[in-house]
Amino acid sequence: MNTEIIFKKAVEGGGLTPKQVTEIVALACPEKSYQRKKVLLIVPDATRTAPVGLLFKTIFKQIGSVTDTLDVMFALGTHPPMSEEAMHARLEITEQERRSDYAQVRLLNHEWDNPEALQAIGVISAEETSRLTDGRFTVEVEVKINKRVLEYEQIIIIGPVFPHEVVGFSGGNKYLFPGVSGPEILNFFHWLGAVVTNPMIIGNKWTPVRKVVDYAAAMLNVEKLCFSMVIKGSELAGLYAGTPEASWDAASELSHALHIVHKEHPFHTVLSCAPPMYDELWVGGKCMYKLEPVVADGGELIIYAPHIHEVSVVHGRLIEEIGYHCRDYFLSQWDRFKEKSWGVLAHSTHVRGVGIMEDGVEKCRIRVTLATGISPETCAKINLGYRDPASIDVESFANREDEGILLVRKAGEMLYHLRNQPEWAGGKASA
Repeated sequence: MNTEIIFKKAVEGGGLTPKQVTEIVALACPEKSYQRKKVLLIVPDATRTAPVGLLFKTIFKQIGSVTDTLDVMFALGTHPPMSEEAMHARLEITEQERRSDYAQVRLLNHEWDNPEALQAIGVISAEETSRLTDGRFTVEVEVKINKRVLEYEQIIIIGPVFPHEVVGFSGGNKYLFPGVSGPEILNFFHWLGAVVTNPMIIGNKWTPVRKVVDYAAAMLNVEKLCFSMVIKGSELAGLYAGTPEASWDAASELSHALHIVHKEHPFHTVLSCAPPMYDELWVGGKCMYKLEPVVADGGELIIYAPHIHEVSVVHGRLIEEIGYHCRDYFLSQWDRFKEKSWGVLAHSTHVRGVGIMEDGVEKCRIRVTLATGISPETCAKINLGYRDPASIDVESFANREDEGILLVRKAGEMLYHLRNQPEWAGGKASA
């Protein structure tokens, strides 16, 4: 399709209606263009707020009867595989609907750690990585993708756009890389984001990581369409259809306007409450990423999540081995850590936040405390603070911003910035 964007934005005070969604899907996916085609929908797992089911069912109704194949792959990145029940919930379909209306739709988990499920589609040369990363890296990176993607004539990406700690704003080609990619490329650009640091990346559009993601996506020689969603609360505030690059570009502008909260002063205590969709610290860490910029030097951010009992099902063993540390902790002893998973190292730095090494001693800017189901012994082992969640009265943190205490009841998607950002966080934030 051409690069022209088909879009709708909600009027103030409401979200897009199902009828409006149907209109934009009809314009973006004319039946005649999908006759006998093999089509793959790529959608996020349950760690993103979005009406994925509405888009899935609307697209299926529009083209499902004319396509040869219409399947769904869940862009897990390195997240655990989804059960059939979880897939149904993400697509907002019942078990009966699955057996009847959608019986012919294959529901596929991405397998990032299964070499047999992956296929190389190219290599980013050392010269190119240097150019894309503004000289930070000069390494060759192999680009692999789930080989099932190559069985289809058309990819349709469905996903929301939010400020993101690794790439700047999520969405677009990020649902391919790392969504359905191999470990080499995803480990590389996650560590790239960590080297730049979360505060310098998050909420900025044209980051080195976005350049790498788009460069890798250009190697995938399959026609692509992307529905980029922007969510406000529980409402669909905007829907953009077009190429992954163009639809993401437009949606990220609306995300910038809706998803960044500006505060006038930093807070010495932040209670960051993780919603149930974050079921382990690997994703619950977003409650730190989005709030780090407004925590005062020496302050404390508490991730409150009594329902979280795992550091990470997939990566927990390695995280317990290396712990949570600032970027400079790893860079100052790179020979010790360079063979570890760069993606896990990146996660570690993002949760622990900005810091320095001084005379061999790690000095992080803020304290990070877990008030979760993770034990005090494990918290000590991974270099994070512990607080018994039963000791916390959430309401006692409410309405105390003038005292330097901030309560965020559903953390992880809205980005908090200071009106005048300090130098360590990238300078003045744009309003």
